[in-house]
Amino acid sequence: MTLTPDLAAKLAGLALAHVRREFPYKPDHVMAGPEDAQRPSELHPIFHGSYDWHSCVHGYWLLLRLRRLVPALPQAGAIAALADEMLVPQKVAGELAYLARPTSAGFERPYGWGWLLKLHAEAARHDAGWASALEPLARAFAARFHGYLPKLTYPIRVGTHFNTAFALVLADDWAATHDPALKALIAERARDWFGGDRDCQAWEPGGDEFLSSALSEARLMQRVLGADFPAWFAGFLPRAAQRQPASLFTPAVVSDRSDGKIVHLDGLNLSRAWCWRAIAAGVGDPALQATATAAADDHVAASLPHVAGDYMGEHWLATFALLALVGD
Repeated sequence: MTLTPDLAAKLAGLALAHVRREFPYKPDHVMAGPEDAQRPSELHPIFHGSYDWHSCVHGYWLLLRLRRLVPALPQAGAIAALADEMLVPQKVAGELAYLARPTSAGFERPYGWGWLLKLHAEAARHDAGWASALEPLARAFAARFHGYLPKLTYPIRVGTHFNTAFALVLADDWAATHDPALKALIAERARDWFGGDRDCQAWEPGGDEFLSSALSEARLMQRVLGADFPAWFAGFLPRAAQRQPASLFTPAVVSDRSDGKIVHLDGLNLSRAWCWRAIAAGVGDPALQATATAAADDHVAASLPHVAGDYMGEHWLATFALLALVGD
């Protein structure tokens, strides 16, 4: 399955419809007093749409990436106009002010941190002022990673927003160009946490997970280990060529796409597809490559038709569809 012009236009249309849609909104917001009871656009001058802050961030990433990948995209002009209006220094200053609040120390850690860095990395690939405007915010989140990773004794392996490996895949892409010291720290901590993992049992999915704990870890280790990845992967999932553990090769069933938690499982299928495609390119063994590619295709087929239909999925699933189809 590939990103066709029609599908790209559909995904862009979904994101344009929600990145400035202020309500409904689910804040990650600690109120220290009654003065902190403010509407989303007052708290977040840019990222107040898309139901929650992190979905708005990666909604902008989706739009900028589609604009770059598909130059003839019908919405290309609208995307540029939106970015020209919203990704500006004065609005970034408002996002920084929120981040500087004493009650915001754990705000969006680590999922939103990783996506903001990913957005800045994409903005830097465009001939516009968006990256320079966003850079202070990216640097602020990078500083948080520098402070957080050394004290995180144990990685967080859940399949939701708190997953350590997924956030570091996003951050590593940014750090490769913008912060070599952070890239080195990510590699060091990934080796500490995951380097000795063997024979993963893959007890997944949980009922509201949108990330594969096992495959997100493997995706991170692929970035960190490079040529040493095939040997690590052979120990981590030694029966992958036999499609075991079966849970990693079986798309999740989504029983209710209007349920904001259960629809996470569509995201799981798409994020697994993203991981399997990347892993296929890195394992070296042709038979295992074919198995991984087939698993990716199965997972995309299960959930790509459902990125639209209910706002509980529409506000975020298009991003994961793009990851599944073209990678990160």
